[in-house]
Amino acid sequence: MNNLDIANLSHYALLATFFVTVLLGAVMQRTSFCTMGAISDFLVMSDLTRVRQWALAIGVAIIGVFILSSLSLIDTGKTIYTSSRLLYLSIIVGSICFSFGMVLASGCGSKTLIRIGGGNLKSVVVFFVLGLSAYMTLRGFLAVFRANFLDSVFIVLNTNQDLPSIFAAQFGVDRGLMHLFIALAIGGLCVLFALLKKSFWTFDNLLAGLMVGFAICSIWWISGYIAHVAEDPNTLEEVFLATNSGKMESLSFVSPYAYTLDWLMMYSDTSKVLTIGIVAVAGMISGSAIYALASNTFRWETFANTEDTANHLVGAALMGFGGITALGCTIGQGLSGISTLALGSFIAMPGFVLGAYLALRYLQYRLAPNPCN
Repeated sequence: MNNLDIANLSHYALLATFFVTVLLGAVMQRTSFCTMGAISDFLVMSDLTRVRQWALAIGVAIIGVFILSSLSLIDTGKTIYTSSRLLYLSIIVGSICFSFGMVLASGCGSKTLIRIGGGNLKSVVVFFVLGLSAYMTLRGFLAVFRANFLDSVFIVLNTNQDLPSIFAAQFGVDRGLMHLFIALAIGGLCVLFALLKKSFWTFDNLLAGLMVGFAICSIWWISGYIAHVAEDPNTLEEVFLATNSGKMESLSFVSPYAYTLDWLMMYSDTSKVLTIGIVAVAGMISGSAIYALASNTFRWETFANTEDTANHLVGAALMGFGGITALGCTIGQGLSGISTLALGSFIAMPGFVLGAYLALRYLQYRLAPNPCN
């Protein structure tokens, strides 16, 4: 394989990513698929509809990744989520910070992109602040705190941290067989939970869950198969093209914000190239905008008052810090990571719920009438 072939593979991967995320952006704009919405609907109104959307997406993603892995189309051991080093403190702190900020900023990273496509100017501000905070946590002064304090607390496992590898080593069974059992058990339960409620069976609910799960699997396949080169002619090493981490990637919407800002600001630097994460950001906004304009739901929206502005600024900063520290957002850890059955992703999920709960309680406190007045 020569350099021209490698360049073509990168282009194919980027085009495929853009196509998938344009579809995903349109679907999420139509169906209001949202992590914050799912948690708040349940905690405030005891409504599980959007939680079931999430469960369906998780189930489809887990089973889909198992199928791709069993067909040797991807290797889930080559992702940032499944390394043997379990950064449990970073994941706990980061997930709580991210979801607390998510509530203050009116949505997670993916929802921010959807809202931008729908004309929300508040989300444009969130985009830039989140991206800046994420970049500082990746490589700036916040990275020093993250690396020296949070990331210094970890456990090194004897295997990769995905559940099939852990249990296969523990019980001395074949990893592929264990992957099948766990994927069907967890993925199947998620799908069953979503579909048991007959009222959930609407076109939009099914579309949301199935499309999000399909998109997660599709990007894994794009980065892990189309963009995979077993031996780079220049380095003679395995490489995953068009990824910022150098590993197989799926959807996540925190670090791609930082890399998008970096690419835009340093565009004339030829070393700054488009990646799957950057293209996914553009695809989500484009898909959302296309649907919003076509359905006549595009509306300009801005901040209501000073407190609204402050909430969004603080929330965006917390999401940037938390998403990088936790190795992913509610899409990154909550769907992409979970689909690999990574232990760290299962640790992150309660953190996301706890942070959102605390933020909702804070907002309720702020809205409560002051008895002294």
